[in-house]
Amino acid sequence: MFKTRYAFSCPERGEAQVALSSFRRIEELPGAAHPSVFEVAFDCGCGGRHPGLVTHNELDWAPLGLGEGVFLNLMTAKLDPLEDELADLAARRIQAGEWPWSFFCYPEERPRPIFPSSFFLLAQAEDGGSVGIAVRCPVCDSISVNLVSSAHVDLPFHNDAEIGVVEHVFPTDAERAVEEFTGELYSARFDARRLSL
Repeated sequence: MFKTRYAFSCPERGEAQVALSSFRRIEELPGAAHPSVFEVAFDCGCGGRHPGLVTHNELDWAPLGLGEGVFLNLMTAKLDPLEDELADLAARRIQAGEWPWSFFCYPEERPRPIFPSSFFLLAQAEDGGSVGIAVRCPVCDSISVNLVSSAHVDLPFHNDAEIGVVEHVFPTDAERAVEEFTGELYSARFDARRLSL
């Protein structure tokens, strides 16, 4: 019912349909704010990791079905816009207190509603069914890391009954620390240090 895939260019296959859980990094680009543009890095079906661009509307609102398409309304025997029906359904669910995406804010010790634009790092767990997400809380601006199912990320309004929470308060420069650690992890210097242990 709700869109769960994004279309990107793949140098191997031409076009790739990518689930949100296959994103690895989401970063808002400086510049235009309406709409904001995000650079993403995603794991592609070809086995590579590629960059892509997505607007704020495509990232946060398109998965709720707020795009193009029509359906045959059996009550009127007319083709009606799908956007109207899905927007109404999404609005009713949100009004009832059910959000399309959520995460647990560790510093606030409470669940918070979010949209994918609040994610900035995602990592697939070795079990293949879980995804680690680093989220910047839209309320307190702190960073929390949750371990959720792929469906929790990919399917709007699917919220896991239980999620894993990293019990750690991350500093405000956590993104830079993650980049430095990742760079060091894949460097020859790290291999040399590991051999000396």
